[in-house]
This record gives sequence, C-alpha cells and structure tokens, in this order.
Amino acid sequence: MSLDEAFETELTDAMSRTAGAFPPHSADLVRRSVARGRRMRLLAAARVAGTAVAVAAVGGTLLTTGAFGGHGAGDPGRLRAGAPARSTGQSPSRAPSSVSGAEMLRTFKSLLPSGGSVSAASGTASQAGPPVVWPTAKLTYSTARGSAGLDIALTRLDPGIPADQQGEGGCLPVEVRPYDKCTTEKLPGGGVLNTTESFTYPSSDTGQKRWYVVLTTADRVQLTVQEFAGGGEKASAGGADPLLSIAQLTSIVRSPAWNKVITALPTPEKTPSTTPTTTRNRVPGARMTQVLRSHLPRGGTVSDLNADDGLIQLVYDDGHGKNMVEADAQYGMTDLLDGHMDCTGVSGHCEATTLSDGTRVKKVQGSSEKGGAAQVWLVDALYPDGRRLAVREVNSYAESAPVTRPHPALTMSQLLDIALDKHFFTS
Repeated sequence: MSLDEAFETELTDAMSRTAGAFPPHSADLVRRSVARGRRMRLLAAARVAGTAVAVAAVGGTLLTTGAFGGHGAGDPGRLRAGAPARSTGQSPSRAPSSVSGAEMLRTFKSLLPSGGSVSAASGTASQAGPPVVWPTAKLTYSTARGSAGLDIALTRLDPGIPADQQGEGGCLPVEVRPYDKCTTEKLPGGGVLNTTESFTYPSSDTGQKRWYVVLTTADRVQLTVQEFAGGGEKASAGGADPLLSIAQLTSIVRSPAWNKVITALPTPEKTPSTTPTTTRNRVPGARMTQVLRSHLPRGGTVSDLNADDGLIQLVYDDGHGKNMVEADAQYGMTDLLDGHMDCTGVSGHCEATTLSDGTRVKKVQGSSEKGGAAQVWLVDALYPDGRRLAVREVNSYAESAPVTRPHPALTMSQLLDIALDKHFFTS
C-alpha cells in the first residue's frame, strides 16, 4: 500500500471513530474537555486535527459543523485514534527515510509472541519533512485462538506545545469515556506509561474490544501500540479479549529494540506558543469551578472534576445517584447561534424566551443523542453582547452510561440560575 493510500485509509478510520466517540456539544468543547481531563489524571491531552465549529445541545439542536477531522476539534495536525498525523504525500526532493517501513515491520514482528502467524503486514517509513511523517507498522496476528489487528506508531512530541496538550497518552475523563479501564504509571527516569482497555465504539460496553498502551519517555518520544480483538478494526462484533494481554503490549512499547528507531526520529519544528490574544476571552477554569460549585445543593459530593478555561464537567451525587453537570462559557457567539436559539426542529420539550434585558434563553429536556435511557436537560443563555453560558446535566455519570437516577438532580430552575449567573464572566 502506498503512503497516500495508507494515509487515506487511516484518516477515514480515525474520522469514523471520532464521529462515534465525541459528538460535540458546543464550540471546541471536546478539545477542552479531553485536554483538561488528561491533565487532571496524569495528564496528557489530545488536541487533534480539525477546525470544527460546533454549537450543539440536545436532540440535534445547535449543531453547526465546519471542517472536521481527528478525534475532536483542536490543534491542526493532530490525530488521536492510535496513530499520529501523517503526510499526505512524498515530495520527490525529500531526503531518504531514516527508518524504513520494512525495518519498522521487522522490529514489530520480532516482539510478538512465538507460535503465531502474521498477515496483512505493512510498514511506513519516517520522513523528516516538512511535513514530518512518523514511522508505523501494522499487521494481523493469528493463533489457534483467533486473530487480532495490531499497529504501532512512534512520534516525537512537538517542542512548541506543552506535553499535556498533545499526543496519545493520558486517561480520558469518565464523562466522555465511561467504559474505559485506564491506568497511569510514572516510570523511573521520568517516563509515563498509560494502559487502556476500551472498545472500538467507546460509548458502548459491548462489541469489539480495543486495547492500547502508550509510553511517553522523559525526552518526549511517544510509542503507541493498539490491538483490536478478532482481526482489524471493526472486523469483529464479538466481545472476546484481544490475543495479547496488556502486559504483552506493554513489553512491546518498552522494548529496547525501538532504541534505534527512537534515535532516528525526526524532530518537528517548534510551534509558536499560544499568544495572549488567543486566550484573553476565556473564562478561567478556577472561576468556572467556583461558580458552578456554589450552585450545587449542599450535602452532595463532587467527583470526576474536569475544569478548563471556559468549560467545566463534574459528577454530582446528592445521595440518590450520580449526575453529570457541565457548564460551557463562551464569548462572541451571537453570529454562530443566529437562528438556533428557538425551538425549531428540537426533539423533546423545548421553551425559548427573551428576557427584558435582551438575553435569549432556551430550555430543553430530551433524551440522549447517544441512545439509551439517559435524560439530558439543558439551559442555554445568550447575552446581548454575545456571551453564552450553556448548562447541561444528565441523570448518569456520563451521557452514554447507564442511568443512575430517575431524573437529573438539578431542576430546570436551578439550571436557569446557573446559566444567568454573570459571575462566570466577572471575577
């Protein structure tokens, strides 16, 4: 398979996984949610390809999507879903690759358990770029017990982006990945090892299993190996475990056999750091946390707190079951929400009003778009100057998880009080 064909195939697969895993609810919500979730738990984040603009709510409302790629909206050039970004082509003037695809494949095969057979094998050479192309290997491994699709990728993290805002490592928050079993281990010497047992469709706890292990070294090199049970990705709908255990996948990424490849990895050009002008209109995460928590009824407990600038997610339990609460604060949303602050086309119960000061309020009570029995309640407030505060809750710890209580914990009146609290935007 040529480099172009491999890129197209992997990009298509990555985008398909994205669509199932992270349906966006508001502008850049997914990027901020994932980034903060990873920083909170170990603590790395995925900011991925795409310049999507999404302003989504409940029952298909408020969805406006532009260019979309990767595992959620975020920094261009980043692909989650097991493989880093790749070049779309090979320049004739580019220098020869420092690590060949054949060498990648040979090393990968040498680390597999003996007694199995390998098929559908391919490797991708590294190229210094620009753009940088990272080395990969992919194959199907089979034994008498069945088959598994395996692939590995090595990448050097961008020196101009904080390590916790890029790459594959870290555990995603329970609010977006309720069925993942993820661990983080700090290794001697400064490395970090993440192991995850998940599913090809991670919003469900059934179907093909996907297990992956990410090693991030102290010098910002990342090795990611993933395995799909039953063959290649989406090749099986069964619930069997993959052939290789997490321990075996871990031994692959920690093998000294990759040292030669690591040494030869190209170094990406430094990306300029974020300037103050790009972050000045963000509500600080600490303020988001303080204001939202001040509205939660006393006597309950808060867990799984993920707070980033402009976005906070948490799980609130009043003793009658877990309840996800999320608040999203944004500026300059007047044009983006034009025509979306009424109830046209909204499923479920919807009310839209305009307050005396010109603030437009939309209240929706509907079912989860991810299927299942979860209820999603939303209050969306758009101020005359373009500031927006959207508050939503689910009668579970995650929208795609089993319900944990008959109804959400906060009333619509309580959500309205939160949405109209201007302390989110003023210290």
